[in-house]
Amino acid sequence: MTPAPGWYPDPHAPHLERWWDGAAWTGHRRAPDAPGGPVPPSPGGTGRARAVALTAAAAVLVTAVVTGAVLLGDDGTGPETRTGPTGTLSAPAPGSESPAPPAPESASDGDPTVVEDQLNGVTFPLLDGWVRPQHVSRHDVVMTTPGTHDCPGEGSVCRSGMVVSRTVTATDETSPELLAEEDVSEAAEDAFEEDALDQSPYGGIESHEVVKSGPVAVAGRAGYLVRWRVTTGKGPGGHVQSMVFPSSVGTEAPIVVRYVFESGEGAPPLSDMDRITRGIRAVGDADPGGGVGSSVGTRP
Repeated sequence: MTPAPGWYPDPHAPHLERWWDGAAWTGHRRAPDAPGGPVPPSPGGTGRARAVALTAAAAVLVTAVVTGAVLLGDDGTGPETRTGPTGTLSAPAPGSESPAPPAPESASDGDPTVVEDQLNGVTFPLLDGWVRPQHVSRHDVVMTTPGTHDCPGEGSVCRSGMVVSRTVTATDETSPELLAEEDVSEAAEDAFEEDALDQSPYGGIESHEVVKSGPVAVAGRAGYLVRWRVTTGKGPGGHVQSMVFPSSVGTEAPIVVRYVFESGEGAPPLSDMDRITRGIRAVGDADPGGGVGSSVGTRP
């Protein structure tokens, strides 16, 4: 399920290439046309990565100190993935020898107007101004705004908007309200505090304000959402929203959908959060059966 070790376009410096050791990004970079073979993997790398590196070392000797970039972890509430405009990016592999980091499994190519989250059994409407995940190494991103831009803070690239869908599994809590209130602070931190390289693309969070919260019907299920306006040290800040509702498949574990929107020029309108919510439906259902203002509403 993971790509083979190799040189790929650097997610934080697209004009350079960066070494993927089979499990994580390393600290090694080069110009796209620069000569040089693979570097040895980190001690914690996969067996496959070690085998590839040892084979290459027979022809080319490279001495390196490898710094792994942790992409996934566990903080007790689920996968510790970076959520927001600063999510780690990857690009298509050079040639055909090594595939790029896998595309999100939630993307559906059958219907151009929807994105399917097969794991959670729901589909999302793909609005104008939004695209399926492209060159995003995270598995839980369901859609983004197109393109990237320079972040206002430390060196990396940012996206104007991102929508993430994940399953809540590492807790016995099932209350959508409690889970949404807990998740929104993590969503804000992941999006606007620090990125995966411990940089501060927005200069950190200075303050936040709850601008909307309350019950919401999603795909015919009773859920809850909390939306924050976030003020950052650099740039115009943005909004994060955590929305939780029970899945209609499997064990009906709670689903959390995170919306991360930058503010300012080029940012998606906040109304897109509600439009996407109204369009979420269970796979196979013709009627979304939910959304703000349906059977339940939200508090401003």
